[in-house]
Amino acid sequence: MNAKLVLAVFIGMLTIATASAMDRWTALSMLESGDNDQAIGRSGEISRYQIEPQLWPGGNPQDMRNALAAAKSIMQSRLERFTTTHQRPVTDFEFYVLWNAPWQLDRPSKAVKERAQRFANLVRRDDVAQR
Repeated sequence: MNAKLVLAVFIGMLTIATASAMDRWTALSMLESGDNDQAIGRSGEISRYQIEPQLWPGGNPQDMRNALAAAKSIMQSRLERFTTTHQRPVTDFEFYVLWNAPWQLDRPSKAVKERAQRFANLVRRDDVAQR
Protein backbone atom coordinates (compact mmCIF):
# COMPACT_ATOMS: atom_id res chain seq x y z
CA MET A 1 0.00 0.00 0.00
CA ASN A 2 1.45 3.38 -0.89
CA ALA A 3 1.90 6.14 1.70
CA LYS A 4 -0.79 8.41 0.22
CA LEU A 5 -3.39 5.67 0.38
CA VAL A 6 -2.45 4.78 3.96
CA LEU A 7 -2.69 8.45 4.95
CA ALA A 8 -6.08 8.82 3.23
CA VAL A 9 -7.46 5.73 5.02
CA PHE A 10 -6.13 6.99 8.36
CA ILE A 11 -7.66 10.46 7.87
CA GLY A 12 -10.97 8.87 6.89
CA MET A 13 -10.99 6.68 10.00
CA LEU A 14 -10.08 9.65 12.20
CA THR A 15 -12.87 11.73 10.67
CA ILE A 16 -15.43 8.98 11.32
CA ALA A 17 -14.24 8.53 14.91
CA THR A 18 -14.30 12.27 15.58
CA ALA A 19 -17.72 12.75 14.01
CA SER A 20 -19.29 10.06 16.18
CA ALA A 21 -17.58 11.05 19.44
CA MET A 22 -19.23 13.23 22.09
CA ASP A 23 -18.52 14.85 25.42
CA ARG A 24 -19.15 13.05 28.71
CA TRP A 25 -22.41 14.82 29.56
CA THR A 26 -23.93 14.17 26.13
CA ALA A 27 -22.91 10.51 26.27
CA LEU A 28 -24.25 10.18 29.81
CA SER A 29 -27.62 11.65 28.84
CA MET A 30 -27.83 9.38 25.82
CA LEU A 31 -27.05 6.21 27.79
CA GLU A 32 -29.13 7.01 30.84
CA SER A 33 -32.36 8.14 29.14
CA GLY A 34 -31.90 8.42 25.39
CA ASP A 35 -31.82 12.22 25.95
CA ASN A 36 -35.37 12.08 27.32
CA ASP A 37 -35.97 15.00 29.70
CA GLN A 38 -39.18 13.37 30.95
CA ALA A 39 -37.69 9.96 31.68
CA ILE A 40 -38.51 8.33 34.99
CA GLY A 41 -36.49 5.24 35.92
CA ARG A 42 -37.67 2.04 37.56
CA SER A 43 -36.52 3.32 40.95
CA GLY A 44 -37.95 6.78 40.39
CA GLU A 45 -34.82 8.36 38.90
CA ILE A 46 -35.58 11.63 37.13
CA SER A 47 -34.26 13.79 34.29
CA ARG A 48 -32.22 12.91 31.26
CA TYR A 49 -29.39 11.89 33.63
CA GLN A 50 -31.59 9.60 35.74
CA ILE A 51 -30.83 11.22 39.08
CA GLU A 52 -32.18 9.59 42.24
CA PRO A 53 -34.95 11.78 43.70
CA GLN A 54 -33.20 12.10 47.07
CA LEU A 55 -30.16 13.60 45.29
CA TRP A 56 -32.15 16.07 43.17
CA PRO A 57 -31.21 19.59 44.34
CA GLY A 58 -34.39 21.32 43.19
CA GLY A 59 -35.74 22.98 40.09
CA ASN A 60 -37.50 21.41 37.15
CA PRO A 61 -35.88 18.06 36.25
CA GLN A 62 -37.47 18.25 32.80
CA ASP A 63 -35.40 21.33 31.95
CA MET A 64 -32.17 20.08 30.40
CA ARG A 65 -30.18 23.04 31.81
CA ASN A 66 -31.36 22.26 35.36
CA ALA A 67 -30.64 18.58 34.83
CA LEU A 68 -27.11 19.26 33.61
CA ALA A 69 -26.41 21.62 36.53
CA ALA A 70 -27.72 19.01 38.98
CA ALA A 71 -25.65 16.23 37.41
CA LYS A 72 -22.49 18.35 37.47
CA SER A 73 -23.13 19.30 41.09
CA ILE A 74 -23.53 15.66 42.12
CA MET A 75 -20.42 14.57 40.22
CA GLN A 76 -18.22 17.39 41.51
CA SER A 77 -17.71 15.85 44.95
CA ARG A 78 -17.29 12.35 43.50
CA LEU A 79 -14.65 13.56 41.06
CA GLU A 80 -12.83 15.57 43.73
CA ARG A 81 -12.76 12.56 46.05
CA PHE A 82 -11.47 10.31 43.25
CA THR A 83 -8.76 12.80 42.22
CA THR A 84 -7.61 13.25 45.81
CA THR A 85 -7.53 9.51 46.47
CA HIS A 86 -5.95 8.40 43.17
CA GLN A 87 -3.85 11.50 42.38
CA ARG A 88 -5.05 11.55 38.76
CA PRO A 89 -8.15 12.44 36.77
CA VAL A 90 -10.78 9.77 36.12
CA THR A 91 -10.90 7.86 32.88
CA ASP A 92 -14.13 7.89 30.91
CA PHE A 93 -14.83 4.35 32.12
CA GLU A 94 -14.38 5.40 35.77
CA PHE A 95 -16.49 8.53 35.21
CA TYR A 96 -19.45 6.38 34.24
CA VAL A 97 -18.96 3.98 37.15
CA LEU A 98 -18.75 6.96 39.54
CA TRP A 99 -22.01 8.25 38.11
CA ASN A 100 -23.93 5.01 37.96
CA ALA A 101 -22.56 2.90 40.81
CA PRO A 102 -19.82 4.70 42.79
CA TRP A 103 -19.75 1.91 45.38
CA GLN A 104 -18.64 -0.45 42.58
CA LEU A 105 -15.66 1.63 41.47
CA ASP A 106 -13.10 -1.01 42.41
CA ARG A 107 -15.22 -3.98 41.31
CA PRO A 108 -18.01 -3.00 38.91
CA SER A 109 -20.63 -5.60 38.13
CA LYS A 110 -20.76 -7.08 34.65
CA ALA A 111 -23.71 -4.84 33.71
CA VAL A 112 -21.99 -1.69 34.97
CA LYS A 113 -18.76 -2.68 33.19
CA GLU A 114 -20.61 -3.15 29.91
CA ARG A 115 -22.37 0.21 30.17
CA ALA A 116 -19.18 1.97 31.27
CA GLN A 117 -17.37 0.58 28.25
CA ARG A 118 -20.17 1.73 25.94
CA PHE A 119 -19.97 5.16 27.59
CA ALA A 120 -16.18 5.31 27.14
CA ASN A 121 -16.57 4.35 23.48
CA LEU A 122 -18.98 7.24 22.93
CA VAL A 123 -16.89 9.92 24.60
CA ARG A 124 -14.44 11.96 22.64
CA ARG A 125 -10.93 11.58 23.93
CA ASP A 126 -9.30 14.98 23.95
CA ASP A 127 -6.21 14.63 26.12
CA VAL A 128 -5.56 18.37 26.17
CA ALA A 129 -9.09 19.07 27.48
CA GLN A 130 -8.82 16.30 30.07
CA ARG A 131 -5.74 17.84 31.72
